[in-house]
Amino acid sequence: MIHAILTCDQVRAAEQRAVEAGISLWMLMQKAGQACADVLHAEFPVGRVIVLAGPGNNGGDAFVAAQRLRDLGRNVWVFDLAPNGERTPEGQNALQALTGPRQPLEDMRLQPDDIVLDGLFGAGLSRALEGEAAYAVEQVNASGATVVAIDVPSGVSGDTGAVDGPAIRATVTVTFCCKKPAHVLHPAAGLCGDVIPAEIGFGQFVEAAGEGKLHENAPARWLQSLPWPDHGGHKHKRGRLAVVTGPINQTGAARLAARAGLRAGAGQARLVCPPSALIVVASAVMSPLTNSFRDVHELLAHTEDADAVVIGPAAGVNEATRANVEALAKADRTLVLDADAITVFKGEVETLAGLLEAPAVLTPHAGEFERLFPGVLKQSASKIEAARTAAKMVGAVVLLKGSDTVIAAPDGRTAVNAHATPFLATAGSGDVLAGIIGGLLAQGMDAFDAACAGAWMHGDAGIRAGAGLIAEDLDATLRETLKALYDARPRQT
Repeated sequence: MIHAILTCDQVRAAEQRAVEAGISLWMLMQKAGQACADVLHAEFPVGRVIVLAGPGNNGGDAFVAAQRLRDLGRNVWVFDLAPNGERTPEGQNALQALTGPRQPLEDMRLQPDDIVLDGLFGAGLSRALEGEAAYAVEQVNASGATVVAIDVPSGVSGDTGAVDGPAIRATVTVTFCCKKPAHVLHPAAGLCGDVIPAEIGFGQFVEAAGEGKLHENAPARWLQSLPWPDHGGHKHKRGRLAVVTGPINQTGAARLAARAGLRAGAGQARLVCPPSALIVVASAVMSPLTNSFRDVHELLAHTEDADAVVIGPAAGVNEATRANVEALAKADRTLVLDADAITVFKGEVETLAGLLEAPAVLTPHAGEFERLFPGVLKQSASKIEAARTAAKMVGAVVLLKGSDTVIAAPDGRTAVNAHATPFLATAGSGDVLAGIIGGLLAQGMDAFDAACAGAWMHGDAGIRAGAGLIAEDLDATLRETLKALYDARPRQT
């Protein structure tokens, strides 16, 4: 399976490589249209099919699909947005090959049990739909009909995932060879339904066209580097994680992180807390060790043997937290900076970047991201571009959380994690994520791979826990996730 995500320009580059290899654009259109028809027919074998065709190559794909469906015996009605408009040579070929009636889009009337094949506009759309096209989209959405979208639902931007006006809500989207940003970035991703990439002839050129920079997060990308214990191992060999807690009334977040780090494979976890919180921390945990610290010197002493340190969960937005981060960074600790450890550097990304020498992963949500990188998200074309910019600015891996979590490294490598559930939007969930990443870093995993693996594992544990989950539930389901990954690990020969 191809996990690379390509922009529209990169898809065109891959198509051009296919053309140079002897596959014509007309052949690609034929395969694209046939793939859409075959998916529609297999998924929804009963019902009238309403085909909506636009003026571009999406319309050409729609004509090919319509003919294929008619050949399969389906009752197909074709409605054309531009019945007298100019078309590309491939689109003209598709129109000439179409038999049977074709009507103007304004004549479309829908019934709830129709299956709509949306071929109005493709991924290259850069403006809001208006006029007849916008009205048709609103009719489709209001009708209750099942919708299969060609490439992307009409009205969304393929490169950014933006939706600037009316847009089709699809049940299924058939794209070609690989996904585009719109299939994984919200709000567009929420309109795509199930996304099915169909191989039409340029799949072998996808990785080269994308230059290996952007992928959908999946175990295939990092499973081989995921650490597992061997028979000669012991707990200290498996990595030591330290987690800095907040004050006496705010230790739960760090405890969640420490437990998650242990569950992710760290051989030892140590909770380091203010003296006033020691009795609470020590009485509330079993596996993690506990130590208290009065100043940064004691903090450094208690983390001297740590292979990774998590700091930020409920740490407090105060000078003490900032001093702790500065001390750990200057001591070259491998860090996971979460929540308050990010906010204490509000608007001072250059200062933070100057401190970080050892590997580090930052895990902000959108609000924390805006505090550290003011204006970057708003000024960027997409969440992907924003995370890449931020990672380069701070010189560390940035994991920008959300329903479409984006993980970016300073060298431009980027992954989008869509393997998750909305039920993870609950207090403490992010602390578990920070702990998982910390546990993987403690075992020596590369920072980008650890962030990617942690995001996927966190999402998978959330999916397994399901509706009604709270952060504490993730410990048990994370164990199930790890067992499945262990069973799927590459075996040495």
